[in-house]
Amino acid sequence: MKCPYCRVDNDKVIDSRTSPDGFSIRRRRECFGCKRRYTTYERLDEIATKVVKKGGGREPFSHEKIRRGLEKACWKRPIREEQIQGIIDRVEIAVHSRKDTEIDSEEIGELVMEYLQEVDEVAFVRFASVYRDFEDARDFVDELKPMLKKPASKG
Repeated sequence: MKCPYCRVDNDKVIDSRTSPDGFSIRRRRECFGCKRRYTTYERLDEIATKVVKKGGGREPFSHEKIRRGLEKACWKRPIREEQIQGIIDRVEIAVHSRKDTEIDSEEIGELVMEYLQEVDEVAFVRFASVYRDFEDARDFVDELKPMLKKPASKG
């Protein structure tokens, strides 16, 4: 494994943990070159699930694409990396547990929003604004109405 900082291909694993879902292993590594630490994930190589895009095109399912969207939505929010990874894991389990090897991108987006809303409502609205292509303030208000009807959580 090459170090993401100095690109040296010489490291050691200092910690290894199985994810809560049991489908991946999180490894903390330390580079012998620059002495910095970084995290890698080892996953089972799944059957290639194809995502059917809005325009009809198909592309391989990518948990990294979900991660990028979540990281943008969660920017400067009090959300831990483990929570983001938990959402990704839940989406992957839902996608790979299907009998069909194709899934619509809309279904993936809805899963992400469902799990993200449980973690942080602001990040949820950010994600929804991009995913659902909000055009003006009314779109935000329409998305917020159901959340505003719920009693405020005390945390």
